Amino acid sequence: MDWDARVARGREAARALAWTETYEVLGAADAERPLETADLELLAEAADMLGNCDDAVALLRRAYTGHAEAGAVGRALRCGYWLCKALAWGGEFAQSGAWLARARRLAATEPGCPECAYLVLLEAELHFRAGEFGQMLEAMNRLPEPARPGADADLAAGTTMTRGLALVSNGDIAAGLAELDDAMMTVAEGAVSARCTGMIYCVVIGACQELQELRRAQEWSEALAEWCAAQPDFTGAYRGLCRVHRVALLQLGGAWPDAVREARLACAQLTAGYGEGAAGGAFYQLAELHRLRGEFTDAERAYRDTLHHGWDAQPGLALLWLARGRREESAAAIRRALAETAEPMRRARLLPAAVEILLADPTDGPPEAAPAADELRLIARDHGAVALHAVAGQATGAVRLAEGAAREALPPLREAGRLWRELDVPYEAARVGVLVGLACRALGDEGSAHLELDAARHVFERLGAVPDATRVQRLTAGDGRSPLSPLSPRELEVVRLIARGRSNHAIAAELVLSEKTVARHISNIFAKLDVASRTAAAAYAFEHGLVERDASA
Repeated sequence: MDWDARVARGREAARALAWTETYEVLGAADAERPLETADLELLAEAADMLGNCDDAVALLRRAYTGHAEAGAVGRALRCGYWLCKALAWGGEFAQSGAWLARARRLAATEPGCPECAYLVLLEAELHFRAGEFGQMLEAMNRLPEPARPGADADLAAGTTMTRGLALVSNGDIAAGLAELDDAMMTVAEGAVSARCTGMIYCVVIGACQELQELRRAQEWSEALAEWCAAQPDFTGAYRGLCRVHRVALLQLGGAWPDAVREARLACAQLTAGYGEGAAGGAFYQLAELHRLRGEFTDAERAYRDTLHHGWDAQPGLALLWLARGRREESAAAIRRALAETAEPMRRARLLPAAVEILLADPTDGPPEAAPAADELRLIARDHGAVALHAVAGQATGAVRLAEGAAREALPPLREAGRLWRELDVPYEAARVGVLVGLACRALGDEGSAHLELDAARHVFERLGAVPDATRVQRLTAGDGRSPLSPLSPRELEVVRLIARGRSNHAIAAELVLSEKTVARHISNIFAKLDVASRTAAAAYAFEHGLVERDASA
């Protein structure tokens, strides 16, 4: 195959989102004879999508220089934008700043160039990273609407996305979400480059999660999963960050084994190259899953990794300390975190944990927790997200129950439970169910209390939420109901897959374990359940609610 045919093949592979083929074919052509700048950009994008960060940076430098020397200022600035972002993703902030300064000098030679807007986007991102949200919005307000025919699609979508993020960060939630939705619609039309598509998915889903707009986040996450499935060799930085967002949604939806697997992949991916600065988010999600499953030593380690990568480990770390009986340290940590945080939506992440931690002190807790619950109600009223209303109702009900006002606790708790079920968030719905059961018990309705607590325990056992299931077991001790499963969280995962008919090889692949480890888990399961076969273990799982009946299909 001659050189021109090889380049044409590489271009076609890029259009088909076949990044490995693009990288190999165009890379081989470039080794034989230097590619033209437009093809260098394609090769850089392929390197970016494959996570080859050093190659992507080197190629973008060449493309920038080639465009600049040819007088193609706009194309050079576009390369400069992705180059600055690539360097920043790799933690090379000084180099990123130096290239931004170089790009600004080039832009000054052609001030009317539309691609000068790329530099404003970088400026806005710097303000966002520094928490300077007012300056971020001022920068975006300098840009016109990029809606003219033939406009750079990446620039148009990136401008809309960044403006939406600026509006949201300045408290104009409705307008900001509308802009973010608009950016996603541009992505859906297919005119945006792959790396820009990955960036917009990650930013929009992350913003929706931060705002607790779970329905939006779930909808866009499903679209993202389809997009990723169409290009299985996409392993770059945005794929890792997308995994982090997916982990959070899988956790909320109750798919905890899948969430753990995705979290581990995200941690490995984001610490291997691009995106190491975002690895803290992956470790935080992994730590949360370990905490909820009762794997406290693993959780502590993952929270430490979170801090090592520059991310705040609160409120999860404070909740872990509470679970380990370190109540005073837990309360001090959550008070400190709240004192340092002013932005309402960030406080909304801390306040539910504050209510839970402060109520652990039966004497002074309710008076201190009540203002936190009240603040949550105000944030929910102002921002309107369904999940925020559920969180606020749950906190309000918990405080009223702790104050001895069980009858007044039930209405907000019932509403919170309904909202969590609407959102398909089983763990939080079960936690609300425990509070409803305790309120019923306080009102003398022991029959309803047992029903609520049993339903919650069934969910906790199915999820593998061992600490919650253990607590409910203590609350229902002596009522003749089935005992807590003797299996560890990992053994619960294995027995559920056995019940689904999986082989040892399939279980090993799904849980990212060796077959030898799977065999050891199965041996332990047989011993703990006093069974002699996989069929008997599966029967136990069905009988004790560890697996739904239709899961065997």
